[in-house]
Amino acid sequence: MAETSLPESANIKLDLGDPSLVINRELSWLEFNARVLAEALDERNLLLERLKFLAIFSSNLDEFFMVRVSGLKQQLELGLPGRALDGLRPQAQLDAISHRIRPLIEAQMLGLREQILPRLAEEGIHLCRYEQVEALPRQQERLQRYFEEEVFPVLTPLAVDPGHPFPYISNLSLSLAVLVRNPTSGKELFARLKVPPLPRLVPLGVPNHFIAIEEVIGAHLDQLFPGMEVLSWHPFRLTRNSDLELAEEEAEDLLLTIEESLRRRRLGQAVRLEITPQMPAHVRTRLLEELELEEQDVYEIDGLLDLTCLWQLVSLDRPDLKERPFAPRVPPEFASHGDIFALIRHGDRLVHHPYDAFEATVERFIAAAADDPNVLTIKQTLYRTSGDSPIVHALIRAAENGKQVAVLVELKARFDEKNNINWARALERAGVHVVYGLVGLKTHMKGILVVRREKGKIRRYVHIGTGNYNSKTARLYTDFGLFSCRPELGADLTDLFNFLTGYSRQSHYRRLLVAPARMRDQFLSLIEREIELHSSDQPGRIIAKMNALVDPALIRALYRASQAGVKIDLVVRGICCLRPGYPEISENIRVISVIGRLLEHSRVFYFGNGGSPQVFIGSADWMPRNLDRRVEAIVPVEEPRLRDELIAFLELVLADNRQSWELQTNGAYTRRQPAAGEPEVSCQQTFIDRAMQP
Repeated sequence: MAETSLPESANIKLDLGDPSLVINRELSWLEFNARVLAEALDERNLLLERLKFLAIFSSNLDEFFMVRVSGLKQQLELGLPGRALDGLRPQAQLDAISHRIRPLIEAQMLGLREQILPRLAEEGIHLCRYEQVEALPRQQERLQRYFEEEVFPVLTPLAVDPGHPFPYISNLSLSLAVLVRNPTSGKELFARLKVPPLPRLVPLGVPNHFIAIEEVIGAHLDQLFPGMEVLSWHPFRLTRNSDLELAEEEAEDLLLTIEESLRRRRLGQAVRLEITPQMPAHVRTRLLEELELEEQDVYEIDGLLDLTCLWQLVSLDRPDLKERPFAPRVPPEFASHGDIFALIRHGDRLVHHPYDAFEATVERFIAAAADDPNVLTIKQTLYRTSGDSPIVHALIRAAENGKQVAVLVELKARFDEKNNINWARALERAGVHVVYGLVGLKTHMKGILVVRREKGKIRRYVHIGTGNYNSKTARLYTDFGLFSCRPELGADLTDLFNFLTGYSRQSHYRRLLVAPARMRDQFLSLIEREIELHSSDQPGRIIAKMNALVDPALIRALYRASQAGVKIDLVVRGICCLRPGYPEISENIRVISVIGRLLEHSRVFYFGNGGSPQVFIGSADWMPRNLDRRVEAIVPVEEPRLRDELIAFLELVLADNRQSWELQTNGAYTRRQPAAGEPEVSCQQTFIDRAMQP
């Protein structure tokens, strides 16, 4: 990452208008994706794990262009004068993005071509070119049959000439630009051929030998253009703006509005064109003109376009080339108690996924509530859930059992809108009260409220977590969840659900920190308290783990705390706009990022509080969108043994020297390494090992 000019004097006003005090948001995200790529290029990782990280890197870039780059381009088109926190205008950011991405893509393709594919070949896994197949008549015959039976019937070549306008190219679709010559007139002609949505890597009939489907199509183009001379073919891939823009205030039916917006998503503005270096200049120019793109929007890929296809190889049955799978444990207290409500009545319970089994804790809680005759009401938020969700089935069963069930399904969860619409309709058909979210706000909080009648009285049970109610991602993302029946938490969650489903304007809560009500102010107060209580005898201490740190007010507060001598450790997986380690401004702040086989997703906040520490978990990152435009909930973990458990967790994460990176003052990250004689510490592997202990 290019260095940014830093102020020569520390005696500067703490004003985020000074671009030297923050790191650009978009460039910080690119550094996160660079750390993902580094895992793919790290020879300590097993081969198929490295392929997985290559695929994730590509998928991440797709979303970055669809959302972030497209947003900057829209700012340019509308002539908006906005600047980023570091002072960069939209065009300057686009220039910097392009400059940073190109070497990352080159490193990705070089690593695949020269490191990973040769190693895979040594292991008997081959990604072949068609020239290699031509020397094998039996395989060539097999591909010919596959093309004629499976591929040819779904191909539609589209001529481009005065009588045939340039066709619409859909988002993230792979296409072939085909050049043919009319043997009678000698005229060169252009056609576009969309690669159909079939398995991208075609098995060759020999175990673990594959070929890209575009090579199969390219080798049989004569069957699509009979009577023509096929000159050449060149793959290309287009990315479009896919961020939904909703006029929510004018929408009479939010569900129908989002469905219509989903249909429009595929028609978004073009923002990126991926091609191979072999594409002729005149074809490249034509594509740019037809797609209304500029040269800066073109990315040459020396190899396969769209490496998300590598997931096919990751799924191969080669356990020797993957991380050893682990079975999440059933927490002993959950295993020994048949009545989950009685278990929670005996004290708050903290679960840590995926090390603690999601199905034996969260899913069990909802299933028990659905079937318990004493349960009167279940209320829950759903931001993202799995395709065949046991949780949704339990909620449907609860409604069928006559319980009052209210579910807020957030239809605006990006790229999960269609899935959530389907679940919302299924819930409604079962008699569940479904709310589609609030106008102008996304509901991102993770909460369940269960109201139960016990001995003639009402008791409320809650679950508040950091992760989605999704059984699939609960095996891949690290998250915490708190079970409790504390009356004040039940009352807070009742008030919060009334805000979500009714007309309540509740802004004060007993224990919860709630956005957009007062969460930012409450976090600022916690930071200011550390400053006030800091002394040489009792130093101030802040540890905050989150996915992103962008909010200007909180960054300023952390700088003030650092200047006051408060020691601050930030564990930020992705974007971090705070610049650590700057003398007299942020020299007491350290920022690390953990990238491993599991996605670090939990948000945990620790404040020393003069020797009486407070610890919180919840759904919010320190970003303006979370604090101003989303409904979020952060819960204090007050049971001493659970609080100590979270503190020990944070200390282990900070000790990680295997999967962690440290942010430098100039915005670059360096991989942490064990010192001489120091043992290697991986926080994720430590928790996996603990989960696997009998």
